[in-house]
Order: sequence, then C-alpha cells, then structure tokens
Amino acid sequence: MRRLLLICLLFITKQLLAQSYQDSIVNHRENYKKEFLDSKSSPLKEADLSYLKFYEPDVQYRVNCIFKKSENVNPFNMSTSSGQKQEYYKYGVLSFQLQGKNMELNLYRSLSLMRVPQYKNYLFIPFKDATNGKDTYGGGRYLALETTDIQNDSVILDFNKAYNPYCAFSDGYSCPIPPKENHLTVRIEAGEKIFGKAH
Repeated sequence: MRRLLLICLLFITKQLLAQSYQDSIVNHRENYKKEFLDSKSSPLKEADLSYLKFYEPDVQYRVNCIFKKSENVNPFNMSTSSGQKQEYYKYGVLSFQLQGKNMELNLYRSLSLMRVPQYKNYLFIPFKDATNGKDTYGGGRYLALETTDIQNDSVILDFNKAYNPYCAFSDGYSCPIPPKENHLTVRIEAGEKIFGKAH
C-alpha cells in the first residue's frame, strides 16, 4: 500500500512540475509578444501578433550544458542578411546531449552591446537546424543567455525559448547569420515557428 501511495505521489509531483514548466513557457511567450509592442524598432504591430506560431512546450529541449570559456580570442565580423558585418567575439562553447547525440553550440558577445549597460552580460546564440525553411524560418533562429546564467561551468539551454530574427517578419533589417559552427543536423522542434504572414 505504501509503495502504491509513493508511486502515486511521484506521478502527481511529476505532472505538477510539467504543468508548471509549460505555464512558465506560456508566460515567457506572452512577454515576448509584449516586447514587440514596447519596442520602437519593432517589425510587428498588435494585429500581427496572431501570426506568431510556436511549437508546444517540450521539456526534452531544455538541456543541461557544459560550458567551456574561450581563451585569447580575437573579434571577428559576423555576416548579416543585409551584407553588413557586425563585430562579435566567441565567448565559449556549450556541449550537451540531445536526441541521443553529442552537440555543441558557440556563444558570442557583441562588441557594440557590451558597451550598453543593460546588455553588458548578454550572450548570443544564433543557430540553424533541420527544421529551417520548413517549419521554422530559413535564416535560422536565436537564443539568448547572460553571463550570470553560467554557474560552475554549467548552464541550462532551453530551445523552447528560441525566437526568430526580425528579418523573419519584415525586410529592411540586418540580422546576424548563424555561423557554420552553429548548424545542428537534427530537427529542433521547439520554440518559435515560421511567421504566419507573408512579407
């Protein structure tokens, strides 16, 4: 009887944690939509928000990563959709397992954003995967972390928070193109999907 009760309690706890996680992703996406309305440079108006599409939250795409900081690196010019270059430097590498495979993604810091107090800890993770051009934007998607998220050389990376560059919504923007080192061969069925309105 006690064993059955314990199993039931564990099941209920797991269900509650899963629901709590899903709720946190829903809240994250609502805040994401709100930011479009608060930004003067936003490509979207309130009427456009209904065209934003997302995969259902899936905890398997919330992965624990080992972080290795890059040493003695020089800035480089990251290509953008407009042909312009933006200066970044490689901050480090994230190693993790997903779908039974070992993977890596590079973290970058923008030299221009480092000079802005509110973005001084900002880490940029542009990436591509096998969903691009089908379910998700062909130019890849982005993730963001902060240096303070990394503790004891580890950090959680949540692909459910992957978002589209502004170029996915409108022309006229200069969006960083994910470097080849950040091209994943698997399908990342998490985060934002392709925008539902033509432009």
